[in-house]
Amino acid sequence: MVKNYSDSQLLKRVQELESFRGFPLGYWVLGVRSQADIINKFDDKFYIWFSNGNEEINQKFITVLKGTTNPGYTILKGGFKKYNRLGAAVVKSNIWFYDVYKYGLHRGKMPALRQRRNKPMLYHRDKNLNGKSEELGEVYNNVIYTNFHGSTYNEKNPVTKDNINSWSAGCQVVNENKKYFELMKKFALASLNQKYFTYCLIKEF
Repeated sequence: MVKNYSDSQLLKRVQELESFRGFPLGYWVLGVRSQADIINKFDDKFYIWFSNGNEEINQKFITVLKGTTNPGYTILKGGFKKYNRLGAAVVKSNIWFYDVYKYGLHRGKMPALRQRRNKPMLYHRDKNLNGKSEELGEVYNNVIYTNFHGSTYNEKNPVTKDNINSWSAGCQVVNENKKYFELMKKFALASLNQKYFTYCLIKEF
């Protein structure tokens, strides 16, 4: 599991990224990818922030959730062929993806942040079938709907999963579903005024 950080440590790190061009207004999401990357486990974290302005002092920490920024074992061991024979999508880390998401539904079933049609994300294709998610080889830049969503469709029974398996084929997936659905209610209200949501993904440091 990703180690704990202070607010200032995280905000300092994201400002150091080459793609940083200021903090977005409203809610934004920070994913932290575990260096250990335990195969098929939800060992990453998502930090949720609310921004009142472009300066670090205007960033308000909301909550942190456990999840994964990597595809699951089922996908990495060949399940990716159902989606793309080039390999499983692994979103490139240490990048800001500004205004990449819009509030909506994942697969028409779950409230989520959906990748916008005209907002590509950088990612790799992992096809070596070793079951471990890796950022290797060519970098692609397309819209493949790597959404931000939970690990269950059942809000009334928001269980957590033991393994990722096919819950991520490249999506950023939360595995604390009670907290997730509560967060989505905040995002739903925010979306009345906040049209788009920004995502930043970094590696554990």
